[in-house]
Amino acid sequence: MSNHVETQCIHGNSDFSFREETHSVAFPLYQTATFGHLGLGHSTGFDYTREKNPTRQHLEETITALEHGVDTVAFSSGMAAISACFELFRPGDQIICSEDLYGGTTRLLNTVSAKNSLTVNFVDSTNLDNVRAVLTPAAKALYIETPSNPMMNVTDLRACAALAKEHGLLLIVDNTFLSPYLQNPLTLGADIVLHSGSKFISGHNDTIAGFLTCADQELADRVRLIAKTTGGMLAPFDCWLTIRGLKTLSVRMERQQANALAVARWLQDQPGIEKVFYVGLPEHPGYAVNAAQAKGSGSMISFRTDTVETAHKILNQVKLITFAESLGGTESLITYPLTQTHPDVPEEMRQRLGITDTLLRLSVGLEYVDDIICDLKQALEA
Repeated sequence: MSNHVETQCIHGNSDFSFREETHSVAFPLYQTATFGHLGLGHSTGFDYTREKNPTRQHLEETITALEHGVDTVAFSSGMAAISACFELFRPGDQIICSEDLYGGTTRLLNTVSAKNSLTVNFVDSTNLDNVRAVLTPAAKALYIETPSNPMMNVTDLRACAALAKEHGLLLIVDNTFLSPYLQNPLTLGADIVLHSGSKFISGHNDTIAGFLTCADQELADRVRLIAKTTGGMLAPFDCWLTIRGLKTLSVRMERQQANALAVARWLQDQPGIEKVFYVGLPEHPGYAVNAAQAKGSGSMISFRTDTVETAHKILNQVKLITFAESLGGTESLITYPLTQTHPDVPEEMRQRLGITDTLLRLSVGLEYVDDIICDLKQALEA
């Protein structure tokens, strides 16, 4: 079987242990809670869907192949995957995180993780001196988003991996914004890569999913035990939908990032737009680092308007673009991070990061790019 990502998106991993006997072109949906035993002490390998299901296994092994890992666990959401990840740690452990993170992750760390007595330090990970400054003997992990949500900051993953190895830390990378098609953190030295599979992997704004992929078998076994025990596994039908969406990941990512570059360049020239944050623009401060560690820049753009009135006007006047909280699907979506994705980030941190009442985040979809631009134009001029 080819190891090219385009082929793996469609056919998965040829080495998966379950063989579908009918050779169905579309992998079957095994919509069952439990499986019968062949006899006492004799199992088909599948006993109970919370632990293992053929549809989920096929999806997990496809993601494992795409991310070049040893095992993947599919969860009921991205937040379920992140929650399971932090179950790897014990009270008193220190976790060092990028300060610019999805707001749900920040909320989890400031509430559940704090309740569990994890010590969390948020730093600007684009400069690793900031990480070194907070390192203590209790440090156990470095948690990175790159590009980050919503400010599109870029962190050097190879440098992070070297630092993590030097200090015995796990390097955990949220790869949602670029997907395994454009970036593979495990090949750069990460230990765990995670995704909100609801986004680019599923790709059609119709499924909630999450994934954790590990580079090491012992670590993967720990994650799988946590998943089986806490129970936040992805249901068979959602696995089937995700498999279906994943088949077009490569072509979607290519088209969406081409659209995004055109939209970002257009936005730069518009009155009412003060600043555009897109890692595919050469003037972006993280452009060179991203180009060195990823195959592309993705389709996520944030931009700042001149006034709050302009920001609100765009949100209220777009027609083709949907004002909605998510990203990575076939439809273009525009989001107001202040009230939608990041309201639980402490206000002082929001202001310092630039998550203000004039910041908008745009997930560029598959529509004809001139139609996306025309919609933004009419909204600005309304």
